[in-house]
Amino acid sequence: EGGGGIVTLTHSLPSHPPVLSLQIATEGRGTLPLCRPGFSEDVYVAVVPESAEKGQPLFNVKFVNCGRGGLVRFECSNPFDFRIEADGVVYALRPLTLSTLPTVPLVIVARDETNQQQWQTQVRLTPPVAQSQGLQEIWFPSRQTDSSSIGQLKRMKRDWVIPPINVPENSRGEFPQDLVRIRSDNDKNRSLRYSVTGPGADQPPTGIFIIHPISGELSVMKPLDREHISNFHLRAHAVDLNGNQVESPIDIVINVIDMNDNRPEFIHQIWNGSVPEGSKPGTFVMTVTSVDKDDPKTANGMLRYKIGSQNPESPTSNMFTINNKTGDIITVAAGLDREKVPQYTLIIQATDMEGNPMYGLSNTATAVIRVTDINDNPPEFTAEMFFGEVPENRVNVIVANLTVTDKDQPNTLAWKAVYKITGGDPTGRFSVPTDPTTNEGLVTVVKPIDYEISRTYMLTVVAVNEVSLARGIHSPRQSTATVSIRVIDVNESPYFDPNPKLIKLEEGMLAESTLTTFTAQDPDRFMQQSIRYTRLSDPANWLRIDANTGRITTIAVLDRESPYVKDNMYSATFLASDNGVPPASGTGTLQISLLDINDNAPHVYPQETEMCKKPEPNGINITALDGDLNPNAGPFAFELANRPSDVRRNWTITRLSGDYALLSLKIGFLESGIYEIPIIITDSGNLPMSNTSYLRVKVCQCDHNGDCTDQQHIIAAGLGTGAIILLCFVIWDLSLSHRRDKERQAKQLLIDPEDDVRDNILKYDEEGGGEEDQDYDLSQLQQPDTIEPDTIKPVGIRRMDERPLHPEPQYPIRSAAPHPGDIGDFINEGLKAADNDPTAPPYDSLLVFDYEGSGSTAGSLSSLNSSSSGGDQDYDYLNDWGPRFRKLADMYGGSDD
Repeated sequence: EGGGGIVTLTHSLPSHPPVLSLQIATEGRGTLPLCRPGFSEDVYVAVVPESAEKGQPLFNVKFVNCGRGGLVRFECSNPFDFRIEADGVVYALRPLTLSTLPTVPLVIVARDETNQQQWQTQVRLTPPVAQSQGLQEIWFPSRQTDSSSIGQLKRMKRDWVIPPINVPENSRGEFPQDLVRIRSDNDKNRSLRYSVTGPGADQPPTGIFIIHPISGELSVMKPLDREHISNFHLRAHAVDLNGNQVESPIDIVINVIDMNDNRPEFIHQIWNGSVPEGSKPGTFVMTVTSVDKDDPKTANGMLRYKIGSQNPESPTSNMFTINNKTGDIITVAAGLDREKVPQYTLIIQATDMEGNPMYGLSNTATAVIRVTDINDNPPEFTAEMFFGEVPENRVNVIVANLTVTDKDQPNTLAWKAVYKITGGDPTGRFSVPTDPTTNEGLVTVVKPIDYEISRTYMLTVVAVNEVSLARGIHSPRQSTATVSIRVIDVNESPYFDPNPKLIKLEEGMLAESTLTTFTAQDPDRFMQQSIRYTRLSDPANWLRIDANTGRITTIAVLDRESPYVKDNMYSATFLASDNGVPPASGTGTLQISLLDINDNAPHVYPQETEMCKKPEPNGINITALDGDLNPNAGPFAFELANRPSDVRRNWTITRLSGDYALLSLKIGFLESGIYEIPIIITDSGNLPMSNTSYLRVKVCQCDHNGDCTDQQHIIAAGLGTGAIILLCFVIWDLSLSHRRDKERQAKQLLIDPEDDVRDNILKYDEEGGGEEDQDYDLSQLQQPDTIEPDTIKPVGIRRMDERPLHPEPQYPIRSAAPHPGDIGDFINEGLKAADNDPTAPPYDSLLVFDYEGSGSTAGSLSSLNSSSSGGDQDYDYLNDWGPRFRKLADMYGGSDD
């Protein structure tokens, strides 16, 4: 504004750096006109590069639409070489050089599709200014007005497009090195100052480019490195001395031209690959890769590969080749054999400048190619015949070791051998596993071998690998071998057959009865040996076996109810031994199934029970147990014994079922105490068996729940069983010469005086207390005359299950050592004192029946022998002695049955 000059316009495409400059010339000066549609300039001057590729943008034209909104379409006068887009950018349709550029101006037409109005402009194509002709000048765009448009809006006549500045990297020239001169036409009438900004100038990396503030010369201060920064984008400024902007800033692009200053570099210095042996030519092996930091679009970064050397050169020196562009290594010759050459080493060379050996830079790397194994060598036996021997009946033993050779790589599937028996073992008694370490075949016995059946074996064994042989390879004759195995005879154990042996017999078989013959056989048919038999296990000691014949006889009665019989089966084990060297023996089991016979009488269960004085209900459920099985057991018959007479008078029994009965009390009240009820039970066997069982009933005082409240008193009333038995035998012995008076003093009992059961055996329901219950005064057993007399308790309180608190009665004073002839009188006096004592047993009191002193002339009780008195002895008088001796009368005075 306000003066003449040149206007410079720049245009930058979004995806391409500026490649040309468009210089616009305007004529005349004046005010800016109003907005009119049309091109921004009538004539464009475009500087094009020396060569342009197809599709490369060259320049652009600007069309001012002034907001009309219509669709404008561009057309080019040379549609064969150029194409113009809707945004005004012109592209090359084919590769162009300076020699092929048109010499006539290019005409661009803009046509409005709505009203068909059109505008046009011209573009003059010019080559770039040669650097050798002097320093290139870059002018700021000038603003000039047409002389006919004074006072109107200024119009741009020409637009200026600045091409990039190319600077080679690694320059060795003197620095600073001038590049271009920045000029403004305003410096003719005033002083200006020039400056540049951007990376490389005032931004990092700073100090690379400077501009002379007065002359506008742009210079580079040091060598450039394209691999570090490939281009710089600077902006030039022009101001007056006051710092006022005179020109609009212009963009300057500086491209760093690549030089071949980098050698190719392999990614790895050593490359490892593999290829199977026997591979055909053309088999891919591996790919090597090298990189070059130079520009890959130039020859500086275009690499070529080649193989420098091969080691070893066997079978030929050219076993491999490499693709010079991709680096792929493939086989080029046949004959790869791992067993001969397991590995190849190649020196690979990479050269830039498209492999030009004169100008290109090179580098090398090593390629190690391992030849992998395939199964091209079958296993071969080291011998045609192998030998071994094994004792008979031995299993899991190694008979022979089979050795093979295999040229394939050890410890691979192509080397590991697998052995198969193809003949000579129809029953599968042998196997040949492989030793994983030595690869040997271990001929092993897996089933027992019998010398008496076969003395030798001839096995045919074939050796193969775990993987199949390669195509075209066949197993040779050496892959098959013969194994001769000799069986050694040993002394085998005799065996029983059948084992176990089962026989069925009725129980009750008497001793010395023959049961069966249980013999063993000797498998050693070729040895003359004898067998002897012994009893090994006979838990009940019932059997005997003949050492020579094996005949088994009984030595005791066989009882099915024995605890040694389980589930009606009795087992005994016998041993058969031969006279071989060394001796051998075998065992056999005899199982005897015992059939039941009626040899056990039933008995009542439970044997003890409780009931209240006033039972409600007044019945006791009982059952019968029989050791025999049906039909020798139930159903049972129950009845009460005739004696004592009070049993049937006080009790009654009713059969409920075949095994159960109800014992009921006829009377409504019974004193506390312990009562034994004799019950006769008969089973249903063929020839039934009967038995009289005694049911002990504890009668006690009960609470409202029916539970005994004086249980402990009843428990304390019992007398030891051993003491009663000893007392009965002593009295029985003395009664042979002295009859006692039958008259007894009447006792206040519910039952008759003759049926007094005070001395019955009682169950205490416990095993005894601790140590405090064993604090007995043993001196009373030796010094009966030291017992202090007490007053006699009043008569009338009987069978109460509590120990009276009255003083103990006074016993008669006896001499310390009575004469043996007076022993009968001494016993009778003691009995009378006990009968007159209201606190007599069943209370747990100490009674003295006899004291022999320090010695006695009487014989031992062991000298008693009922048979010495003969069978005509009358024991019926014992029934008159009361309930204490009634059992003895039944034992000795009864009938034969």
